[in-house]
Formats: sequence, C-alpha cells, structure tokens
Amino acid sequence: MLNKKVMGLAVIGSLSVSLAHAQNSVTLYGSIDAGLMYTNNVKHGATQGPLYQATSGNTNGSQFGIRGSEDLGGGVTAIFKLENGFSVQNGKLGQDGRLFGRQTYVGIRDDQWGTITLGRQYDEGIDYVAPLSDVAYDFGKTGFAHPFDNDNLDYSVRINNSVKFASSNFDGFKFGTLYGFSNSSEFDANRVYSVGASYGSGPLNVGVSYLQLDGSNSTNTTGAIDVAESTANGTGGFLLGADVQRVAAAGLNYTLGSAVVGFVYSHSEFEGTEAFGSAGGNLRFDNYEVNGKYSLTPSLKVGIGYTYTDGHVTDTTTYGADSKWNQLNAQVLYFLSKSTDVYLESMYQHVSGKNYVAFVNTSGGASSTGNQIVATVGSRTRF
Repeated sequence: MLNKKVMGLAVIGSLSVSLAHAQNSVTLYGSIDAGLMYTNNVKHGATQGPLYQATSGNTNGSQFGIRGSEDLGGGVTAIFKLENGFSVQNGKLGQDGRLFGRQTYVGIRDDQWGTITLGRQYDEGIDYVAPLSDVAYDFGKTGFAHPFDNDNLDYSVRINNSVKFASSNFDGFKFGTLYGFSNSSEFDANRVYSVGASYGSGPLNVGVSYLQLDGSNSTNTTGAIDVAESTANGTGGFLLGADVQRVAAAGLNYTLGSAVVGFVYSHSEFEGTEAFGSAGGNLRFDNYEVNGKYSLTPSLKVGIGYTYTDGHVTDTTTYGADSKWNQLNAQVLYFLSKSTDVYLESMYQHVSGKNYVAFVNTSGGASSTGNQIVATVGSRTRF
C-alpha cells in the first residue's frame, strides 16, 4: 500500500512539473549575417579610393536573444526579451559594448487589450512604418536607410528607460505609444515620446508614426538616448543632436499577386542644432521613398527601392543651405532553406549641395565626392 501511495505521489509530481513547463516558455533565437563589401570611394584623411571589407549584419544585425513567457491565466501572460548585438567578424559586442544592447524589456500581455512593457525598446516608427519601407527586416535593411538614418526607421538609436503600450489587433487596426524618461531632475532633458498606428485589410497595409526627442544635445547621459552609444555604432540621425527633434512618417504597401509595392514619406526636423556647421539653427529632411519586391520563385526574390531626400539647414556658412540626396537600392535573395539565404545587394547615392558628399549607411566612410557605389554579397541564417 505504501509503495502505491509513493508511486501515486511521484506521478502527480511529474504531471505538475510537466504542466508548469507547458505554461512557461523560454526560447533562444538569433541571426548571423556575414558578407563581403566593396565601396568605390571612401575618404580617410588625405587618402581616398576603393574599400574592400568583411562585414557583419549588413542586412540584418547579427544577434542572439532570449525571449520568454509565463501564462498567468485569464488571457494574461508575463513576457520578457533580452536581445544582444554582436559582430560575427570579430565577436565583439555591438551597441557600445552592451551585453543586451538591442532590446531588453519585461511586461504583461493581455489577449483582449494589448501589451505593456518596460525597458530598452524601439519607437513606434519602427513598429508601424519601417515594415512598409525598404529598410524592413525582410528587405535591404541597414544599407537602404535614408541619409544618416535621419528618421530612425533603421533604429540607429533605441529608447532607454521606456514604457510602451502596444494594442491588440482590432479587425486589422493596431496602435501604440512609448515614453522614454530622462531619469533626471531636468524632466525634458533627453526624453522621448512616440505614437503610431497601422491598418491592414486584404492586400493593403498602411502605417503612421510620430517621434519626438527633447534635449538630445543635453549633458544628461542617463536619459532616453545614449549619444555615446550612437557615436560608437554608426551615423544615426540622432547623432546630429538638437534642442528638439521631431519625426513624422507614413507608409503603405499593396500586394499584387507575387509582388508588393510601397511608398513611404518621412519628415525630420532638428531645432537648435549644430549639425552641418549650423550655429544653433534648424535642419530638416523630407524623404520620399518608393519600393517594390517580387517573388520570382518560392526561393528567389528581388527588390528595388528609390529614395529622394530634400534637405535644408539654416545658420551655416560651411555647407550650402539646401541639399538633395538620390539613392537607388537593389537586392536579390536566394533561400537555401526557410532559415538560410544568400544575398546580393547594391546601393548608389548621389548628393548635391555645397560641400556635401555621399555617404551610404554602413559603407565604411564618406565619399570624397557627391557619388558613392556600394555592393555586398553575403549569407545569413536565423535560428
């Protein structure tokens, strides 16, 4: 009799452990992207010429992460994400050496209403407009960013100290908002807020967003944006720094059989900036992008994008007040499996205006002229 009781308790305990595991989930995931890049003209000091380099994360940043969830019952789930960025070429951490520099957050998801999360996160432009552009995760991504990533659709900066709400899907309509605290007694010194929404119905998807950063040129280094991190990792638009920065963006995609065509517009303003030699004046960018993707076969996809950027800066004598960027992007993807592909992509940028030079994002450096051509061949795998 005693042995039967012991066995019964053991079975019940085993079932309890199994049920507990069934209600909890922890997943390791990531992607590795490596390639070889050619840039026709890069200026380094007094020298200039072509640059050949091995790259990491040219289309999708090389990363690994841990995400998890716990079922709390009643349609409520606790969630978390810890996401790291690194270079596959040298093994170094990205995002200025952060252990989990891409995203870190914890929160609660309600199946009926939505999700609230706290931590280091992306703004609403990345959630609602970027997927419609040619910097989308499944398109050209980093190299296709608008000049200096001035609208942050390629998330050159991420938002620290942030609280974020993302709604559930209400018959195709979704919305969200984010606030990043300055963590300073100066409440508006290096703080961020953002809102966005999207709607999808049949072949049509549209999205809009607004982002504002107050005091990105302040001395507060504990706020929503870490300027030192951005400086260490590229040419993010928010490196320009300003008393007030505003970005309004909108986009749409329309699916036609095996093709997807899209249009994105974004307007970026930097008030009280010293960028491009300005003495505390204003800087603006208007970006107009058209893009298209086509699946030739289930394994072979091609894409093309064109962006025209109209720039204007005040209170500068070093640069011209007006500048124009034209960038043409193209990509070919061949899927070896569901998780692994090889790619070939190229970017051409032409800029006009006094003392402006071309600088394709991640090209390795600015050109010595108003033109720059970049070509990359690489492979990426996801797990």
